[in-house]
Amino acid sequence: MKLSVPGRVTATAVVATVSLLAGGSIASAAPAGQPAGAAAPDIPVANVKAHLTQLQSIATANGGNRAHGRAGYKASLDYVKAKLDAAGFTTTIQQFTSSGRTGYNLIADWPGGDTNQVIMSGSHLDSVTAGAGINDNGSGSAAVLETALAVSRAGHHPAKHLRFAWWGAEELGLVGSRYYVNRLSTTDRSRISGYLNFDMIGSPNPGYFVYDDDPAIEKTFKTYYAGLGVPTEIETEGDGRSDHAPFKNAGVPVGGLFSGADYVKTAAQAAKWGGTSGLAFDRCYHSSCDTTANINDTALDRNSDAVAYAVWELSQ
Repeated sequence: MKLSVPGRVTATAVVATVSLLAGGSIASAAPAGQPAGAAAPDIPVANVKAHLTQLQSIATANGGNRAHGRAGYKASLDYVKAKLDAAGFTTTIQQFTSSGRTGYNLIADWPGGDTNQVIMSGSHLDSVTAGAGINDNGSGSAAVLETALAVSRAGHHPAKHLRFAWWGAEELGLVGSRYYVNRLSTTDRSRISGYLNFDMIGSPNPGYFVYDDDPAIEKTFKTYYAGLGVPTEIETEGDGRSDHAPFKNAGVPVGGLFSGADYVKTAAQAAKWGGTSGLAFDRCYHSSCDTTANINDTALDRNSDAVAYAVWELSQ
């Protein structure tokens, strides 16, 4: 999640995509597999954590971070892309320039489904330069990746078309996601039935926050948590500070989850969620200590399952 500061960096020079124009249709048929209406699978938290371990290793090998324009970011993108390519997704890389450095978005389309009704899920893949960014936002990136891989394992073929995205340069002011949205034609924007954003979902002193931007998407997440007996609150800390904002501004229905950043957990929140009142949801926000040790496994597990639940439910 980007800092809340005035002014935003704007992407400049553009280079074309690799294999699929954003918003374009997919010609190939969906694989045989799960029938429409099937329940979402459980997302193994061990798999999500394995992706986080890889992102940590990438950061460690590349100056301690995975920031825009740095080797650690490109290595992170290559890791995610390789997993998706092997799972049968059609992947697209968008290249842009911001702050004098090259940035990348990664878009992955699952074959099949009505391309006039696209359910899109995304997260930013970049960290700040101060650290590895494992909660912010390795957590969202890993959960979206594992959900996409679960789609492939299930041979899932929902009625709507599924698209997943990993954004670059979010920490510089939502640069990658804004670039993607601004490139879409009016028609292609109208084809996106919903954009789901996951930015920080494994905070070590977690809360359970749901975006309230679109009623149908909000209800989907609240239904999932109600089934667990976990109370939720409306997300306000990150409003306008993550990659859902360009979509919302373009008229696309948006929703998402958040486990808290540098706001302080209240006594009432600790009473219903556990954890420690008087401390930040993530004391390592935008810091060098945002490593694999900075993750609450229960929050990561619940939220990863919620990602899959929403993808399955909203794409039927």
